[in-house]
Amino acid sequence: MGSGDGSVQPPLSQAVGYVIVVVVGLIIAFVMMLITKVLKKTTGEDNKKTEMFMTANRTVRTGLTASAVISSWLWTTAMLGSSFVGYDYGVAGPFWFAAGCSPMIVFFALLGISCKRKIPEAHTSLEVVRIRYGRTAHIVFMTLCLVNNIFACANMLLGAAAVISAVTGMHIIAATFLLPVGVTVYTFVGGIKATFLTDYFHTAIILIISCYFSVKAFTIDEIGSIGKLYDLVQAAAQRHPVSGNHDGTYLTMTSKGAMLFGILHICSNFGLVIMDTSYFIKAFSAAPSSVVPGYTIGGVSYFAIPWALGTIMSSVAIGLENQPSFPTYPRRMTSSEVSGGLVLPYAAMTIAGKGGAAAILLITFMAVTSTLSAQVIAVSSILSFDVYREYFKRNASDRDIIRSSHFGVIFFAAFSAGFSTMLHYVGIDLGWTLYMLGVVTCPGIFPMAFTILWRRQSKAAAILSPVLGLATGIAVWLGTAQHFYGSVSVSATGQILPCVYGTVASAFSPILYSVAITLLRPQNYDWNEFKKEKLALEKLESDFTTVHRHDKDTRPESRLEEGQQKSSAFDAQDLKRWGQIAAFWSIATFLGHWVIWPLPMYGSKYVFGKGFFSAWVVVAIIWLWLTMLVAIFYPIFDGGIQQITQVYQGLHQSRTTSKSVEDETPPSPSISGAVQ
Repeated sequence: MGSGDGSVQPPLSQAVGYVIVVVVGLIIAFVMMLITKVLKKTTGEDNKKTEMFMTANRTVRTGLTASAVISSWLWTTAMLGSSFVGYDYGVAGPFWFAAGCSPMIVFFALLGISCKRKIPEAHTSLEVVRIRYGRTAHIVFMTLCLVNNIFACANMLLGAAAVISAVTGMHIIAATFLLPVGVTVYTFVGGIKATFLTDYFHTAIILIISCYFSVKAFTIDEIGSIGKLYDLVQAAAQRHPVSGNHDGTYLTMTSKGAMLFGILHICSNFGLVIMDTSYFIKAFSAAPSSVVPGYTIGGVSYFAIPWALGTIMSSVAIGLENQPSFPTYPRRMTSSEVSGGLVLPYAAMTIAGKGGAAAILLITFMAVTSTLSAQVIAVSSILSFDVYREYFKRNASDRDIIRSSHFGVIFFAAFSAGFSTMLHYVGIDLGWTLYMLGVVTCPGIFPMAFTILWRRQSKAAAILSPVLGLATGIAVWLGTAQHFYGSVSVSATGQILPCVYGTVASAFSPILYSVAITLLRPQNYDWNEFKKEKLALEKLESDFTTVHRHDKDTRPESRLEEGQQKSSAFDAQDLKRWGQIAAFWSIATFLGHWVIWPLPMYGSKYVFGKGFFSAWVVVAIIWLWLTMLVAIFYPIFDGGIQQITQVYQGLHQSRTTSKSVEDETPPSPSISGAVQ
């Protein structure tokens, strides 16, 4: 696969790239449109209603919530990034990558259930900010959320396009622009429910392929067993000791670089989650009793994906790099190949040839489209609810909001592709965006959390602290790049040290600003104020829609109204109890993944023996397989079978109706055709 000049020839043809990116994308979009149509016909899920389009009527159950949460984090970055930090830092890299994701997913259960208690009708987190602090704060947070979404999408598209280009030879810009096409189509039609369903489908495929790689790696002749892989990685450390790791070995948690990456990663991920409205939308879409178990199970399950896949595939790349089967042989991977995210595809090609390349192409495509759809829904919800409804048309009807939402979907998909292209041409890749992301995503973390959890934060604190935090973060980031590397260039600002300092300053300085400004004149906010604001557009056809308000008493109650009455009657005591459970699990997950497990290993300078490494890999693989079972089978048993039965009965009923119509009237092919 290597050529004379040292470049790696793509193992697959460009045609394969176009088929996966365009044809598969459109097939998935078509299937989703079909499912959306069938659900509307048989279960009354009408995605022309805003509550259905945006929040799936707030009835999504635990299984599908857990699967969607796993999917929300299944970024291309999670698979490509965990392998590249494993290649750079050894076993500590993928562990810290995973530990930088799980705690805040579980913590989000606490924010989600607090929103359910205090503001049950919200669609986006920005509505919460606007009601509490007014329009200035609303605009500040809206800007921060949009910046967050733009950088998140750029990060995904840069990694995915680089991999697709390396594996198929497809032009990187063509990949960047074509990836969002299928996503745009099905999100345009199906809204959040389509996102949940495609999330489920994509996650299932990604996890099946990941589990396949976790076993396949040990079946090739060069490896053969976990013990042999250990020997190969040991030998690689003798040839190329890792600077900053204890004894220069890949097989230790005592890695300065990995620890710095862990700190950077957990801060930037808190920013990505809390400032990403798509997470709030998924929490608002879940039934009240599903938020905490869904996010907790999803967060704990997710840990295995970057940990297992990153550990195994980076070890394969490190161990087999000097073998003829490795794509770059006889040279090592260049730093630009590593930070471009190519460790995973090269390792896959080594253990499974063209099939491995095709599998990586498929999971990269699945991951990027699944997470892009969540980002697209998030941005379209901001543009429709927070811009259009708030600043242009206060009494907007369902139809108006859905139309502006459709415009948002198309606009953002095109914009994110254009923005990623610009980054590519100025020399920015996956590694750079992965490291610096936190500088721009973190300033809003604590002001946003305080808005939901702390009644004393003042309006001035909410407006000023994220702006001052962003300024502090950028100043520290650029200042440390200048200090350590003597310039403010792409390569200097993409190094780990400036990014860690910038991200930490960006994340934690707003706490000081917020508390200091609040102490001058604290607010004593009454949470009941939230409930006075009517945000839902309809209880199907009554009560809230400004257009139909006069119909309030005359319309018959619908299935959705009953569901909403049940959820509003959902005992406040129960929600409080769920909040306590969420707080317990947040603390437990953080202590487990950040303190009790890794720090003793870091402090004792422990170097893995063969037996310990084997146990480490076996536990990671078992956890990965359990995650696959949770993501694929839990949603089916938790409400999936019930909904499938409902759909079947609905279709069967419509057939029976059409038959009886045929029996009573002269045969009319158009009627039976229309029903069937």
